[in-house]
Amino acid sequence: MGLLDCRCLLLALLQLPALLRLDAAAAAAAFGWAPEPDQLFQIPEGWSCLGRVAASEALSLTFALRQQNVGRLEELVQRVSSPDSPEYGRFLSLAEVQALVAPSPQTLNAVRKWLEAHGIWDCTDVGTKDFLQCQVPAGTAEQLLPGAQFQRYVNGERSVVRSPFAYTLAEELAEHLDFVGGLHRFPAERKAVSRAWTAGKALLSTFHLGVTPAVIRQRYNLTDKDVGSSLQQQPADLAEFMGLFGKSFPHHLRVDQVVGHQGWGKAGLEASLDVEYIMSSGANISTWVFSNGGRHESQEPFLQWLLVLSNMSALPWVHTVSYGDDEDSLSRAYMERVNVEFMKAAARGMSILFASGDSGAGCRSVHGGKHTFRPSFPASSPYVTTVGGTSFQHPFLVSAEVTDSISGGGFSNVFPMPKYQTTAVKRFLSTTSKLPPSSYYNKTGRAYPDLAALSDNYWVVSNRIPMPWVSGTSASTPVVGGIIALINDRRLQRGQSPLGFLNPALYRLQEKGNSTALYDVTTGCHYSCLDETVQGQGFCAAPSWDPVTGWGTPNYPELLSALLG
Repeated sequence: MGLLDCRCLLLALLQLPALLRLDAAAAAAAFGWAPEPDQLFQIPEGWSCLGRVAASEALSLTFALRQQNVGRLEELVQRVSSPDSPEYGRFLSLAEVQALVAPSPQTLNAVRKWLEAHGIWDCTDVGTKDFLQCQVPAGTAEQLLPGAQFQRYVNGERSVVRSPFAYTLAEELAEHLDFVGGLHRFPAERKAVSRAWTAGKALLSTFHLGVTPAVIRQRYNLTDKDVGSSLQQQPADLAEFMGLFGKSFPHHLRVDQVVGHQGWGKAGLEASLDVEYIMSSGANISTWVFSNGGRHESQEPFLQWLLVLSNMSALPWVHTVSYGDDEDSLSRAYMERVNVEFMKAAARGMSILFASGDSGAGCRSVHGGKHTFRPSFPASSPYVTTVGGTSFQHPFLVSAEVTDSISGGGFSNVFPMPKYQTTAVKRFLSTTSKLPPSSYYNKTGRAYPDLAALSDNYWVVSNRIPMPWVSGTSASTPVVGGIIALINDRRLQRGQSPLGFLNPALYRLQEKGNSTALYDVTTGCHYSCLDETVQGQGFCAAPSWDPVTGWGTPNYPELLSALLG
């Protein structure tokens, strides 16, 4: 056993978090070019290192090939997503996106020759030609990517192979590759929050014992007839959930398609939450599940989902995702490339919604013992719609909403503030009286969330057992996703395009003033650093947009009317 193996095992035995900034500068000096010099290697809680893998161990690596015309893609997204543009809703096909962004012949040839020179032939590309996924023995991968040394990490039945050290590439590949996936980042963890409240005074007409589809539909003004235009049927947790909570409105009892492999064993609480609430708020809408389950995930599941988006010509119009990572735990090359993937989705007319996270403004220590807020990615991408969380002002009444203190929100340290939100954000920064010190956040960065929904005290059926008190923005996000899917359904019935990237239309709608399409949430703050300066408080809700609840929560009939145009 080598020194590296011993160190990994020691860290696992002591249950210490490993936070190692990859020594990319030294590796680059020795071997060549380091694509991700700022990538943080982190062993997440619950994972243990078993030591170095055998040279024959098969790895799945993804090569992100340098795209063409990214600037043109960005301009196109602005035009097809802005209601003021004559090109609004004129989305591209997968083939048209490929024609725009596909790597140059020189890039395709250079990367293929490099791989083949190392005996790597088992590769597949995607429809847009800008990703190449290859099966590579670990020993060959270490020769291909000098500096990398692959270790096995386990978490229960889950197993991944990662390198705790930086990888490098030959200098001549710097113009052809953005990064190589499958080396450093662990599968993102999602954990639903469980909270119970003590009952207070309640009015019988609006009294409830936790959030159910009926409560969602009552609060956001969805009638029993506000459903999609088709109907089907099916099993287990979803059927049990709809049998308990979906008796008053038409709905599906099964998802229409599962893309990827579902894991073995019991269903996860988070997955049940996602499916049950997107299919009850977006009742009767055809629903797909994208799954990257399984015991051996040598690939990054999030990256795998992006590969699927680049490889399928027919996809759902609305996607909701309920997990993410801290910006500072990811390399800039990785985040910038993922951001381009969201542009590609927007160009094709997809609405992608991300949960804002359950850590409030977040917190991390910086040099000198000081603190700063910790933005989350992809919530901080300018090309997704990010959903924050609220709770009822009176916990057991269907009543006005206030900030859920866990609701993620803040300002990106990577992406600049997009034009569609500058007026709203500058208004917040200039008028609110409860701003944290400016050293804690980047006031010129992309601000999030964009809107919100209830995130507190949900009922979920998991493994046939009804469970109360489930909370988090992983609940609010599918609720909003279902509502957007209903609006898309009505638009398509009228011969209109789907909404696509939602933010330009959303901010334009609200900045007109006097809009009742969203309930403005103006009360409450989310939490942050427990230090002497901010004392656990991040940002606070305010009139109009704020970095805790965005523009507020949906008022379905008014939002539908506004977005039907």
